[in-house]
Amino acid sequence: MTQEIVNSVLQFIDHGDTSDEAFNEQALRLFRYQYKHNLPFQMFCRQKGKTPRMVKTWKDIPAVPINGFKELTLSSSDPETAEDVFMTSGTTKGIRGKHYHPTLTVYDRSMYVNFKERFMNGKDRMKMGILYPTEEEMPNSSLSHYLALAFKEFGSKDSQYFVSNDGLLVEPLLKELEHAEKSGEPLALLGASFSFVHLFEAMQTRGISFQLPKGSRILDTGGFKNKSKELDLETFYSKLYELLGVDPANCINMYGMTELSTQFYDSGNDIVPSVKSGPHWIRTRVINPLTGEEVVKGERGVLVHCDLANFNSVTTILTEDVGKEKAEGFLLLGRVQGAEAKGCSIAVDEFLQAAKGSSR
Repeated sequence: MTQEIVNSVLQFIDHGDTSDEAFNEQALRLFRYQYKHNLPFQMFCRQKGKTPRMVKTWKDIPAVPINGFKELTLSSSDPETAEDVFMTSGTTKGIRGKHYHPTLTVYDRSMYVNFKERFMNGKDRMKMGILYPTEEEMPNSSLSHYLALAFKEFGSKDSQYFVSNDGLLVEPLLKELEHAEKSGEPLALLGASFSFVHLFEAMQTRGISFQLPKGSRILDTGGFKNKSKELDLETFYSKLYELLGVDPANCINMYGMTELSTQFYDSGNDIVPSVKSGPHWIRTRVINPLTGEEVVKGERGVLVHCDLANFNSVTTILTEDVGKEKAEGFLLLGRVQGAEAKGCSIAVDEFLQAAKGSSR
């Protein structure tokens, strides 16, 4: 890791230059750095003929399949010296992807600037209820760290966590909801989508509902991941309004992943699916995974994100998420299936074959 690279990313985040030229220049700077220092990535690029001499724009940077994080060490610095390592949730094979962060300075700045603009609605702090385990309880979770940052940087002094290793702390949370309704103080609830589903079930069992004060907001993220019965989006956001009194327009969904250092947000969920968008340091393409080419605008394809806050691993990631490009961002339509899944699988095989034997 070089402090020069870190400083350049921090400056790019803070400077706010949204031009294509500025994004392209920074992306190519990071590509050259990662090509030199991240050997598995370099091998992959060389197989595709994508050397620093040949790559002219950020769209030319080879997209690494997210499964590459499970099989190889994708780091431009010594992984043993990383300040933190975020891990993906387990798979059927028990393999967890690892994202190494030599310093959390960039991740934290990316989260702070983006969250303040997209969720806080002009406020410096709000009373928060966190519906997810703490960093101590889930030390390798990027979401635990993200919510801990929200709690520390934007939560009022009487904010609380309402999930532990034992699950949702139902009774304390219900008391907090009742207090908020009576006091008139806006409350922000933040957590994984499945935590809210457990709250719904607890409230419906008791036959109770609340009307949270005006200005209250909800942030859900992470989907359901088989941790509870799944609800369709319209039902999920209708339940938030029916049981908590928070209008879907004030219910924000955050889309992120362990392999990225930047999050996407929508502007409310009165219409679903909602359009997701990110800050000026991340851009998204929608591609046909069988060809690697961008699809016609408005057609469905697989999402590729280029995240300039990913200074240490790889900037450009081929996800397993399907979406459609919109003028103001993209629609997230679910997971890959059929031909899309086949294309992603081929991409993973190509990456692993190219990088075989090069991981450190």
